[in-house]
Amino acid sequence: MNDGFNGLGMHLGNLSRLSSAQTRSISPENFSGEKGQGGMATEGTGANAARDLGQGWKLSPSIKIAPGEERLLADITGPGAIQQIWMTPTGHWRYSILRFYWDDQEQPSVECPVGDFFACGWNRYAQVSSLPVCVNPGSAFNCYWEMPFRSRCRITMTNIDEKDMVLYYQINYTLTDVPEDCAYFHAQFRRTNPLPYKDVYTILDGVQGRGQFVGTYMAWGVNNTGWWGEGEIKFFLDGDGEFATIVGTGTEDYFCGSYNFDVGKENGGYREFTTPYAGLPQVIRPDGLYQSQTRFGMYRWHIMDPVRFGQDLRVTIQALGWRSGGRYLPLQDDIASVAFWYQTLPAAPFPALPDRDYLEVV
Repeated sequence: MNDGFNGLGMHLGNLSRLSSAQTRSISPENFSGEKGQGGMATEGTGANAARDLGQGWKLSPSIKIAPGEERLLADITGPGAIQQIWMTPTGHWRYSILRFYWDDQEQPSVECPVGDFFACGWNRYAQVSSLPVCVNPGSAFNCYWEMPFRSRCRITMTNIDEKDMVLYYQINYTLTDVPEDCAYFHAQFRRTNPLPYKDVYTILDGVQGRGQFVGTYMAWGVNNTGWWGEGEIKFFLDGDGEFATIVGTGTEDYFCGSYNFDVGKENGGYREFTTPYAGLPQVIRPDGLYQSQTRFGMYRWHIMDPVRFGQDLRVTIQALGWRSGGRYLPLQDDIASVAFWYQTLPAAPFPALPDRDYLEVV
């Protein structure tokens, strides 16, 4: 699907190859993405600034979304594929809910607070420089996950805050044939706060179909002192019971770090890093007053090593620290996650998203 001929995806080795695909883009300056229909607004959030210039001069660069409002960002007739999304939302990022719907499905295949979807789950900017997700100063969210669809794509944003939010966005896509073996992009948010004692945290469960798991983002807030990442991630594939097929060796190991992400007190302790496939881009340290706990943001993209499943998938991770006597301590932390995967349709409905108070970063 990345050979360039069908127009879904390109890479440096095939940028010179011609394709019959059509490039389109949706933004507040062209809500439909139709050819030759951009920049025609006569009113919008920039109308006052452009009052001396008139039509064609940045009259509609953004939208306002009222409290409780669900706004349709894109409604595209396929076949085609989303190729890149840029957006910068105001307000509390956990209170802006992104949803994607593929073809004729009534339930979303993506349902996620906007910050967590773009690997910034703590409602605070962190630079992310990875292949599928980039976050740039000061709140520029970008994703490059390829998202093919066959008949229709709908994208919505719902504001569950008590005040208006402002959203700048651009959705770049292609209209082109989609090969039969292309699966559909999915992303699911979960949060448990606090994790019950001796429970494992569930990143993903209930997946039915065929596909591949392609990534994890986690916003992990610790509620104890000491190291918190001894727990192992587990992938239960295709009917696995009590024991999983794939088992990691520790939390920092799964996120492609080592030895607690710790370079020693003399070098600043925890060391943030952001790379194409894995990173710890955010460490929020205690300030000695009211922000008493340490919080972490981590991502791991399975781009070169997708976890393939034929009929079902469940993903869990243990939360373990240390206690006296060199024993593991099951932790009761504040853990949120986003699972990213591709699968065939129809997809099973997601668990209900938590309410606003449970979502809130406090």
